[in-house]
Parts: sequence; structure tokens; C-alpha cells
Amino acid sequence: MRLTYTPLNLGRYLVWGGFALILLLAPLIFSKGSALSILSQIGTVMIFGLSYNMLLGQGGMLSFGHAVYSGLGAFFAIHAMNSSGLGAAVPTSLIPLAGGVAGMGFGVLFGYVTTKKSGTTFAMITLGLVELVFACSLMFPGFFGGEGGITTNRVRGEAFMGITYGPQVQVYYLIAAWLFISTVAMFAFTQTPLGRMANAVRDNPERVEFIGYDTQWVRYLTLILSAFFAGISGGLSAINFEIVSAENVSAIRSGSILLFVFIGGIGFFFGPLLGTIVGVFFSVMLSDFTPAWQLYLGLFFILLVRYAPAGLSSLILMLLRVAGARKFGRIWKPLLGVGVCALVGLVGMVMGIEMLYHLTLDAANGSVMTRFGQAIDTKSAAPWLVAGAFLLAGIVGYRRFQPGYYAVWSDVNAEIVAQQRGGVA
Repeated sequence: MRLTYTPLNLGRYLVWGGFALILLLAPLIFSKGSALSILSQIGTVMIFGLSYNMLLGQGGMLSFGHAVYSGLGAFFAIHAMNSSGLGAAVPTSLIPLAGGVAGMGFGVLFGYVTTKKSGTTFAMITLGLVELVFACSLMFPGFFGGEGGITTNRVRGEAFMGITYGPQVQVYYLIAAWLFISTVAMFAFTQTPLGRMANAVRDNPERVEFIGYDTQWVRYLTLILSAFFAGISGGLSAINFEIVSAENVSAIRSGSILLFVFIGGIGFFFGPLLGTIVGVFFSVMLSDFTPAWQLYLGLFFILLVRYAPAGLSSLILMLLRVAGARKFGRIWKPLLGVGVCALVGLVGMVMGIEMLYHLTLDAANGSVMTRFGQAIDTKSAAPWLVAGAFLLAGIVGYRRFQPGYYAVWSDVNAEIVAQQRGGVA
């Protein structure tokens, strides 16, 4: 018998341990107001985003209808909670499994049809599928509850060790536990032969078929597993909000998760986690302060696609690579200059947008608006001049610092590539 030594992957244990620690400590740090509710929502959407990335990031399947599996899983989960028979037998902690099994079941049903095609055809079929399911949600109110949806009460049955899921913090920790389990399981999938084969089908389906694999079955099985985790996300959403409506199976929800995953970076496993945080910030937190949140989200997405098409994850990893090569000292000054100029320009742009929105949508309440504790008269020339000055200063400063930063950035990355090639050689 031959013995081999396998070194301990300490870095992986530190990453997963840090992830678990963040989930445990987050409610202690963000414990005021609606912070726990937002954290709970972020957790459910993270699972949804990771499940979608199994299709797009790993399998190269652009889907416009992934909300079908999350939404139908949520409907089955909420019916399980309301059922006097099944609901009494299944504790609230395991209700997400009902959503996961339902999502997997519909993945088996719908996936066999949708995965027969790939590329643009697959995307169009999924778009038609989500519209079909959304129409059915309004046509069959007996199951879907019509436009009002279906409500439930998550406080059900006898309390177990004082856990009733009445307090929001208990719901958060339930979502956090399922998030950690689901994240580990989906990461483990990336290391399996099926996960590797999904990458191969994404990159070169013709070669995969040439060596004897059925690409349709690879896509099909990947979609089934993705639908299972999407259903878990839907079940947790049903517990968190205690209501499920037609919006849960809409194309809008599918488009939102697509946007979030693209923002985080589809080429990286942790991309959906970052994208979800940014997406929830825009759609939940920022929407409480301004009606222009969708405009800001759109502008942010356009700028990200323009300057970092691989998502936020790519920016972070590139900066970490520079720092790891001990060359960050050469770029931080020009990077700071570009960042300050961009921030100044952003302040001017936001001031202009907010004043314009107030004049067009809220003029009936007068010309004075309040932002950040300051009263601003939108019909006065001074605020517009200040906003224009900030915007102009940001643009001029950016155009002045950007060429120097780009030159230094290019030189540093060229040196890193040369060092790596020399090390390999």
C-alpha cells in the first residue's frame, strides 16, 4: 500500500470559517431598525443568485425564467405551512426542503424541454416559460391566490427550545443556516465530475459531444440541481415574508437576479454574493431614500459593464493580485486621485438628478426638498450651479488623472505577467 501526504488546505478552512463567522455575528452588528429584515432578505437572494450562477456561470445557460423554480417552490412551501396535515408534520425549519423538492420537480418537468436547445434559443424558451407560469398564477387563484397572493403564519406548532420563529432574529439564523449549507453544497458541486463537465459544455460543447458525452443531459441535470436550490430560496422567502404572490414567478424577478449575478461576476463562485448585497442595497435600502433608485441602478450597471465587464469580483481579485505582488504602492496614489474625482462628479450628478426628480414628480409639494438634513430650493439657481460645478470638477479631474492611472496600472500588470511567466519557465 502506497501512502501519500495531502497538505491541509488551510486557506479554504479559513474562508469557510470566516464566512460562517460573518453569518453568526452579522445580527449583533446590524441589529437596529429593519436591519435584520434586510439581512434575511439578502440571505434568501444569495441562495437564489448562487443557484442561478450554476446555470449561467458554470453551464453557460442564460435563463430569463429562473424565478419559476424559486416562485413555485415558495408557493408549495407556503401551502405546506398552511396544510393542517403536512404542515403539522413538517417543522418550520424543514419547510425550505418542501420548496426545494418542488423546485426540483418543476426542474425535471420544464428542464427536459428547455435544455434541448442552448444559447439564444434556450434563453427565449425560458422567457416564454416564465410568462406562461406568471399568466397561470393569475388564471388559477385557487392555488396561487390571485393578485393578492397567499399568506401564512410562520409561528406554528410547539416551540422547540424556545424557538418559535416569531422574532426576526430567529428567522435570520434559520436563513443563515440554510445559506451556509446551500453554499457549501453548491461549491461542492463545482468540484464534481458533473460540475466540471458543465464547464466543458459551456466552453466547447462540440468537443464534449465528440468525446461521447450528451450535452443536453449535462445541462438538464445541472438545471435540476439549480432548481432545487432556487426552491429552497423560495421556501425561505415564504417564511421570511409570510406571503407569496404572482410577483415571485414574474419575469421581473428573473431579470433582477440576472442583473445581480452580472454585477457580482458570473465567472466567480462568490460573485452572486457580492451582487446580491449591491442589488439589495439599490432595490431595498436606496429606494427608501429616493424614487430614482432604478436610475442609479441602471447607471451603475452600465458603468460596471463598461469598465469591469467581469463584475465586481474581477475588480477585487485584480487589486488583490497587485497587492500580492507587492506593487500596490505604485498605484494607490493615482487610484485615489481617480476615485476622489469620480466621487466629486457623482455628488454633482446625484444632486442634479434628485432636484430634477423633485421638480417633475413632487412639484405639488413645493419646490423645497430635503436631502441629508439639508433643505434645497430646486427653483433657485444656486443649487443647480453647485451641482454643475461638482459635476464639471469631477469630469475635468477624472480626465486629468485617468491617463496616468491607466499607464501605471498597465505597467504593473505587465510586470506581474512577466514575473509569472518567468516563474513558470
